Amino acid sequence: MANDGARPMLVPLCTDDLPDAYRLMEQSFPKDEIRSIDGQRALFDDPRYTLLARRAADGETEGLLAVWDIGAFTFIEHFAVQPQLRGGGIGAAMLEALVCRQGKRICLEVEPPETEIARRRIGFYRRCGFTLNGYPYIMPSLEAGRQPLPLMIMTSGGAVDRAAFLQIRDALYTTVYHTDIPG
Repeated sequence: MANDGARPMLVPLCTDDLPDAYRLMEQSFPKDEIRSIDGQRALFDDPRYTLLARRAADGETEGLLAVWDIGAFTFIEHFAVQPQLRGGGIGAAMLEALVCRQGKRICLEVEPPETEIARRRIGFYRRCGFTLNGYPYIMPSLEAGRQPLPLMIMTSGGAVDRAAFLQIRDALYTTVYHTDIPG
């Protein structure tokens, strides 16, 4: 999908934009997959974290990408499109813009393909060029009172071997989740 004239596809958000962005996160993710709004606000202090949005011509947020620059790769922590706009190509265009912008491997977490919605989500990412890696992975708890979740890692640029997967997992644990690496 082409960019709309001079309007950039993805624009960085700031803490002033967080209330609207957070509402979209709450609509799009289970409670255990997002931080509290205060926890989310604190991420803006980390230079590796960026919250990007696709804006409509009227300034409304159509979708968002919460990304971490981990060095060797970019991690998409959250990706959401307004419910009424899903299925119209906005998400695919946002991912394409991010891949072009980053120029390096991109990783994201997905639920295992045990439900229809999880299989459809994985299918979407596959159509966008991502590969599901079959290694066991647990997303650590985001905050006290939140549960760790069994998820899977998808990567752009093809599958990763076990050593590369462990490097990704370890970087996520230390950089994004601030937790110990499993033994």
